[in-house]
Amino acid sequence: MVDSSKEELFQLIKRWRDFITVKMSNLISLFVQNPDSRSIGAVAGLALAIFFTWRMMRSPSGSQPRQRKRLATMPGNSGVSAPSNASVIPSGVCSSSDDASAQNVVDEFFQPVKPTLGQIVRQKLSEGRKVTCRLLGVILEENSPEELQKQVTVRSSVLEVLLEITKFCDLYLMERVLDDESEKRVLVALEDAGVFTSGGLIKDKVLFCSTENGRSSFVRQLEPDWHIDTNPEVITQLARFIKYQLHVAPVRTERTAANVFSASSLEQFFGSI
Repeated sequence: MVDSSKEELFQLIKRWRDFITVKMSNLISLFVQNPDSRSIGAVAGLALAIFFTWRMMRSPSGSQPRQRKRLATMPGNSGVSAPSNASVIPSGVCSSSDDASAQNVVDEFFQPVKPTLGQIVRQKLSEGRKVTCRLLGVILEENSPEELQKQVTVRSSVLEVLLEITKFCDLYLMERVLDDESEKRVLVALEDAGVFTSGGLIKDKVLFCSTENGRSSFVRQLEPDWHIDTNPEVITQLARFIKYQLHVAPVRTERTAANVFSASSLEQFFGSI
């Protein structure tokens, strides 16, 4: 039984050592590439976890000699009966309990760390630095220029993703409209939703045209790394000229080219819903 406990402890220490090696390597790599507050906090958190786990694993062996000493110095008075088995906890049981606690800590740290939305956006966009995106059906609830003549509604679920994109990408929004009033409604709706407050997107980067070909022309002139659209014809026309495209459609479509991806929404593509 003692040998079994030692073997379990040895395996626990081995797993912990291997985990620390991999985790520290990953965190150091993350810190070097992106030395922000999150990566610093992750390194500090791991260091604290290592320290407290070490204390937890060390405490049983440190407490046992003191326990044995107290038992050895108990008075040998014949009138005092020896403690019963129910009141004495064998040292092996304590060790197993502490080992189990340490194992739980290790298992907890073996759980994969969930990446932030910003990290997902960077990964999905393959570190692209310029993005163009149509408004209808992607940023706005409306799906046609005719609807914009009546109202403009910004999709609340897309705002977090949109703001993450603007943090490290040069983002241009564009749409076909039928009149100047529609342009004004769109700009007011975007401003009220807080799209322009982050500093990454300004009104001058919201472009309007009168035809679908006009939007395609905007995209080709801007030469983005990514273009996001709902019109399959525009996607097909631009496939030869744009590095990557995202086709947003309610029903998932077959990929028309190796550089064209599809999703039911911008949020779904980045896994934020």
